[in-house]
Amino acid sequence: MLSRRLLRVKAIKALYAHLKSESDSLMASEKTLIASIDKTYDLYVQMLSLIVELARYAEQCQEVARQKKIPTYEDLNPNRKFVDNAVISLIANGDAVNDYMTAHKLSWAAYPELIKTLFQQLEQSDYYKRYMLSEERSFKEDLALVVDFYTKELEQSEMLEDVLDEQSILWNDDLGFALTLVIRTLGNLRASHTDVKLLPKFKNEEDLLYVKELFSKAAVNYNANVELIERFTHNWDIERVAFMDIVIMAAAIAELTSFPSIPVKVTLDEYIEISKYYSTASSGTFINGVLDKVVVTLSEEGKIAKSGRGLIG
Repeated sequence: MLSRRLLRVKAIKALYAHLKSESDSLMASEKTLIASIDKTYDLYVQMLSLIVELARYAEQCQEVARQKKIPTYEDLNPNRKFVDNAVISLIANGDAVNDYMTAHKLSWAAYPELIKTLFQQLEQSDYYKRYMLSEERSFKEDLALVVDFYTKELEQSEMLEDVLDEQSILWNDDLGFALTLVIRTLGNLRASHTDVKLLPKFKNEEDLLYVKELFSKAAVNYNANVELIERFTHNWDIERVAFMDIVIMAAAIAELTSFPSIPVKVTLDEYIEISKYYSTASSGTFINGVLDKVVVTLSEEGKIAKSGRGLIG
């Protein structure tokens, strides 16, 4: 399921876009937010299917080799260990991934060069060579090969990044999150399974309500939260503070004041960590300093009230 951190990132990006567009429609911006979340889930399923495309390409190459006028012994007796990988077959032959891909019109068919390049890249890896030479035939070994592919070959692939950007502008920065879900899904697979069990989009209905409310509270109270931020940036020209820093802090304040069950420390840690990836190099320290003062002030004013076990007092 999609993590709370991803949902925070999505809410921040939606707030940023909403403010930059000067839109008067919160409903339209919220629809874009939900569409962005849905597309991340699409990316998760599409990435899960990617290894299947590589295996199909490998099988096609073996078939072409067999059709040579004078095939070699290796051409006629290829090593089918990767092509017949049990984990890949489970993904390829099950309904879960195929049905979702069909229903949401997802496919890698338009990107044969990507599939070819990724397979050649995989072929050159030491772990693939060891796998193909090993005489072991086990679900565990097949699974390890697939996990290695997803953890070692994709996040730094510029060609894959370009393809994803072409397919959806909403997939910007989502690959790491999607791959995390793929690895978790693979970790749940067992040799006895007959299909892949996809992770749910949300842990529960509360997460969907959370991200909607976070966005709406941050948007509605944005001006008031910026005024609060300005009180603790008097040595700074607020116009020169990175706009993303302000958006991140405004969202953090919305969470601090609107969600009594989320500990203050969790909120602070999450938004400071997010700032390290989505704003400037010095943003984490700056935001940490400002939010610490904001928490003290809001607590004294009774605007931060936490409830639940371990949160009172």
